[in-house]
Amino acid sequence: VVLMLSTSTVFAQKFGRVDLMAVLTNMPEYKEAQTNLEAYGKDLQNQLEQIMVEYNKLYTEYEKNAATLTDSVRQLKEREIMEIQQRYTDFQQIAQQDFQKKEAELIEPVQKKANDAVNKVAKAAGYIAVFNTSVPSLAYFDEAQLTDIAAAVKKELGIVDKPAATK
Repeated sequence: VVLMLSTSTVFAQKFGRVDLMAVLTNMPEYKEAQTNLEAYGKDLQNQLEQIMVEYNKLYTEYEKNAATLTDSVRQLKEREIMEIQQRYTDFQQIAQQDFQKKEAELIEPVQKKANDAVNKVAKAAGYIAVFNTSVPSLAYFDEAQLTDIAAAVKKELGIVDKPAATK
């Protein structure tokens, strides 16, 4: 009798699945965050390119005049070139860190909103677990045995799927 009760309890439990990345990419907030992040990345890239232009100009001028420069002027120009190279490397590292911070600042609130919607839908429908299928985190699970709650999550977020284009 105990075995039968525990078996029926297992079968009564509800498990769901959602492709959270697909939900995120349909959120207007996510699209806006991606657009802002791309613009921020382009701005950083432009600044990096400006340093490279400055380097190329200085290096070309140095090569053109190297034979006619005095030792002290040549050393000064070489030091300037090395300083620009260092500035480029430093800026590249700082820009990468800044980009990651900006990404977290823009994307994390959107991810939280999507996760909150998944939690709300799952709790309201009585799911004991919902698996994110966009990130393979389990060695195996049978997707057919799991209920896809993406439509309910999108509805909770106010996302309306666009009808498929007709031919």
